[in-house]
Amino acid sequence: MIEIRELYKKYAKKEVLHRIDTVFKKGKLTVVLGPNGSGKTTLIKSILGLVLPETGAITVDGEKTTGMYLYRDKIGYLPQINQFPGNLKVETLLRFLATLSNSEAVLKSELIEAFGLTPYMAQKIRTLSGGTLQKVNLVQAFMHDTPYLILDEPTSGLDPLTLLKFKKLVQDARGKGKTIVITTHVLELVEEMADEIVFILEGKVYFQGKLNELNKETGQKDLLHSMAEVLSKKNVENI
Repeated sequence: MIEIRELYKKYAKKEVLHRIDTVFKKGKLTVVLGPNGSGKTTLIKSILGLVLPETGAITVDGEKTTGMYLYRDKIGYLPQINQFPGNLKVETLLRFLATLSNSEAVLKSELIEAFGLTPYMAQKIRTLSGGTLQKVNLVQAFMHDTPYLILDEPTSGLDPLTLLKFKKLVQDARGKGKTIVITTHVLELVEEMADEIVFILEGKVYFQGKLNELNKETGQKDLLHSMAEVLSKKNVENI
């Protein structure tokens, strides 16, 4: 379980996270929702130790993450924007990333083949299309068989067939009891797969719970209309 209490983060004078309180439950798939600039990616980077909050506490399996790093070996991470060295070949990159946690799982053929990367293993990263690069990103996130997966906009650039393969991979991971946190703007993915949603607005948790509970709270029939209802009310409040 990942537990976040009173998390506060600002950049210069801009407050990004306003004393966030939330929990990502063990063995559940939680989708973090919110408009652009709401603080979703900053929240994820804080969990990973890539961003240091001003105040607050984050615990993974009951242990505080402040000043620690070994807990990161428990987390498979897919960043929203990858920054892989363009001159490396795909196979070289994946082999290198595997050594970071003493794992050779990346060389298992099923992951490489599932995303159709076999023909690209000898190509350099800079020559890949956006969709193929995202497949490499997905492989590196799943290759270590970690108990936690944090995926920031994982479906970006994926074709329909690859999207189906990604969904199956996530479903299998959840079936094994992994804790999965996803940020996405693909509402169909949320409605189909999420055990819980965390809806963040202006750096605060507006709602956490099941999708049908949000729909009931807003009086709407689906997630699209529920989010639109929340955002329209928020815009009226800010006028």
